[in-house]
Amino acid sequence: MLRFMPVGDSMTIGSAGEHTWRYRLWRTLCETYGGPFTFVGPREALYDKSAEEPVSLAYAEPDFPRAHLAGWGEGWQHMAPVIGDAVRAHKADVLLVSLGLIDLGFYTNAEQTAENVHAFVAAARAARPRVRMVVLPVIPNVRAANDAPFAAQVDLFNVRLAKAVAGLDEPRSPLLLASVPESYDIHTDTYDGTHPNEHGEHLIAAAFADAMREAWGLGE
Repeated sequence: MLRFMPVGDSMTIGSAGEHTWRYRLWRTLCETYGGPFTFVGPREALYDKSAEEPVSLAYAEPDFPRAHLAGWGEGWQHMAPVIGDAVRAHKADVLLVSLGLIDLGFYTNAEQTAENVHAFVAAARAARPRVRMVVLPVIPNVRAANDAPFAAQVDLFNVRLAKAVAGLDEPRSPLLLASVPESYDIHTDTYDGTHPNEHGEHLIAAAFADAMREAWGLGE
């Protein structure tokens, strides 16, 4: 049984009424991966915007493995201290990571965020030395379109992330950088300039699926 753990921020946890890209990826893997697999993690809920808490289970399609490690307003600095316990407890084989936008927007600059990437990878490997990781760069949002200094931080972090992935990659615990979908458009693939709509969910899921297929032959 191959165990995937989605790790992310508001774009990964999703909010009440959504499918989430996690569901889209699950559907893709059902169709293309020949072996048994599931999603694992210590959380299951969606974010409830009216309650301002992750307490909803109102998925648009609830019949899939909904476990994850994602949180609204959480980034690399929040996940680095908890990833080790989560990987150990749930025996994750592959981490699917989409983090960084919230860090750069509210908590840390590009250099500090990159340091938290290193801490995250070290903690995950300490818990499970052969864990594999697929990391999605930060997708610039509407703020980046209107705030040049913030956009520069996003670009700088993505460069540092690529260097970190290349430098930390090792045969027993591969680290893979996915590609931001070339066609991703915040005006047509999000509902608010940041969070993916249904088409955006498909594109993010495809980014992870394509990376794993091309690098590891996982799926068809």
